[in-house]
Amino acid sequence: MKISVIGCGYLGAVHAAAMASLGHEVVGIDVDAAKIESLSAGVPPFFEPGLPEILKAGIDSGRLRFSTDFADAADARVHFIGVGTPQRKDGQGADLTYVNASIASLKPHLAAGSLIAGKSTVPVGTAARLAEEVRETGAHLAWNPEFLREGFAVQDTVDPDRLVYGVADETHDEDVATLDEVYASIIAKGTPRLVMNHATAELVKISANSFLATKISFINAMAEIAEVAGADVTQLADAIGLDARIGRRFLNAGVGFGGGCLPKDIRAFAARAEELGKGESLAFLKEVDQINLRRRQRMVDMVVDSFDGQPFGRRVAVLGLAFKPDSDDVRDSPALDVAVGLHGRGAEVVSYDPEAMANAKRLHPQLSYAASIDEALEGAEAVVIVTEWKQFRELDPAATAAKVARPFVFDGRNILDPTVWREAGWTYRGMGRI
Repeated sequence: MKISVIGCGYLGAVHAAAMASLGHEVVGIDVDAAKIESLSAGVPPFFEPGLPEILKAGIDSGRLRFSTDFADAADARVHFIGVGTPQRKDGQGADLTYVNASIASLKPHLAAGSLIAGKSTVPVGTAARLAEEVRETGAHLAWNPEFLREGFAVQDTVDPDRLVYGVADETHDEDVATLDEVYASIIAKGTPRLVMNHATAELVKISANSFLATKISFINAMAEIAEVAGADVTQLADAIGLDARIGRRFLNAGVGFGGGCLPKDIRAFAARAEELGKGESLAFLKEVDQINLRRRQRMVDMVVDSFDGQPFGRRVAVLGLAFKPDSDDVRDSPALDVAVGLHGRGAEVVSYDPEAMANAKRLHPQLSYAASIDEALEGAEAVVIVTEWKQFRELDPAATAAKVARPFVFDGRNILDPTVWREAGWTYRGMGRI
């Protein structure tokens, strides 16, 4: 099948390459000429494990190409929309500028019977509005939300845990058949496929993100209580996680969630509920957001307190800048916020991240960046771990102690063994741990 993917950022580039790997003929469209040039050369403009390999394979096979010209999408049967929906600058809601612009640019090139399949996370009601806009072209519109985890995006695209189709009643059978053809090899594996209306499909994605954010903030709220009560939140999470109704995954207390999805999505969902006259239904998401943001400040305060409130000029090694491991994404990153917060309090912050340094430098050139873990650790009076990269998890406490000036470690992700580090002479501080 001939497919176009509109928007070649994180979501779109991965989807385009993955669809080519499934055997489709794919053209990725984006208005950013530099991005298109990079992708056409087989070089992703961001870090994502597995993407360079399938990107190069797609280009070499001739099944994958990229363009800035929407006319190159004219002969595609399915047009996937994968543009960003950032938080509005003037409020909490989602900015649909890129979604609206994509539809407007695509409309002159739509053929009767072709299918637009939205993948971007949008406020409920968006798909119904867009379907009306494209009706005059004879094209159909479905919503097919993505459920990607950064660091596992390729796997989550070619082998997802479910497929969701949001389709209109009047074109139901035809649109389902078209999407089934796109995902035939995935469906053949027995992947669950759920068909629903537009609004439900839109809510599936935003609800999933909101539930996940709530679960993470819940355990961070328990960490706040544990810290004043003398309890250990990790043991607490192990105990309640054995309840099958709760589960242990994502019950890891720390400095909280970040990235380009969860923070802006829960804010947009709450804002949309208010527009629908049901703001009270999602009022709790505002507290979820506040709990999450408090954990970043809590880490800054812990480090400052270790210097008796006088951090000025004290060297602090911040290990981690990306919002999560296996990513170079620093959007709304708790790790980067901690580094900036400590710098703002006067500490001499030296940061290191295996992949996110360039992105962090562009946002915060005022920080100091080390070329290696060892360089960041040299002479540090506090070590702050805020992204759970494997190399940080596997640090040897004895060898690390030999590099620093003061063996104080702040485990913002609770990934270290407190007993082992304390036995090696470290003062250990975790998030909600004793």
